Amino acid sequence: MKSQAVAQGSAAHAGTDKPRARDRAVTSATARPAVRRRPRLRLQQSIPRQWYVTLSILGFVLPLLGWELLSRSGVIDNLFLPTPADVVEQAWAWAHGSLAQDTWASILRVTSGFVLAACLGVPLGVFIGSFKAVEGFFQPINDFVRYMPAAAFIPLMILWVGIGEGSKIAIIFIGVFFQIIVMVADVVRQVPGSWLEASYTLGATRGEALRLVIWRGSLPPLINILRVNMGWAWTYLVVAEMVAANKGLGYAILQAQRFMNTATIFAGILIIGVIGLLFDLFFRQLHRRLFPWLH
Repeated sequence: MKSQAVAQGSAAHAGTDKPRARDRAVTSATARPAVRRRPRLRLQQSIPRQWYVTLSILGFVLPLLGWELLSRSGVIDNLFLPTPADVVEQAWAWAHGSLAQDTWASILRVTSGFVLAACLGVPLGVFIGSFKAVEGFFQPINDFVRYMPAAAFIPLMILWVGIGEGSKIAIIFIGVFFQIIVMVADVVRQVPGSWLEASYTLGATRGEALRLVIWRGSLPPLINILRVNMGWAWTYLVVAEMVAANKGLGYAILQAQRFMNTATIFAGILIIGVIGLLFDLFFRQLHRRLFPWLH
């Protein structure tokens, strides 16, 4: 009996030891720091230059490949979706015709409207962002007008300016002027107030604070604002060249639409995209050259 009791006690003790051992194993496993895998795509972190260039190339190649496959599959008639080869062939024929004249006319219209809008919109935006009285006077009417579509002003521009180059430039001006004002004013408001207080402490006048603190503090984002609005200016080109134009990329696209020449339409759209990309690269390079410490 005694030996039986001892055996039962040993079994019971062994049974209680098993959960304890299991608990110790779990505790040691949880106490051990978990090894977290480092994500490949980290938030707002740079990647190697080679990767960036490769991804940029793929961003162009993959849509082009999809376009080629879709146009060759026969799912969509080539009358509505020409192949990339057809578009290149049409662009080559256009290059031996009026492409240079059309491109130059469109560049002049877009840059004229954009430069005029920037020359007037940037100073006005700076004053709106700097002085509450100016903001109270201009901002409500600016917010009201900027939601009006630029195309709606075409009849008025024809009546007021005529059917010459002025009306086309005016449409592009209207399309970007009010947006520039809003964006510049928002950037100016983000200049830290402590900078102004420090300048006043050092003896700066109001004009010096406006010129040396607010203006210079707003310059880096201002270049990006101009870059974005130059892109918007090009989006109004076709609308602007609806006004009695006889040359231009937008005019050529509209003429091709009348004759169901979709290859020319695609060629015109792609040429506008290439020109816009060149302007975008210009502003990016200008930003790098003026503010190298931000890159």
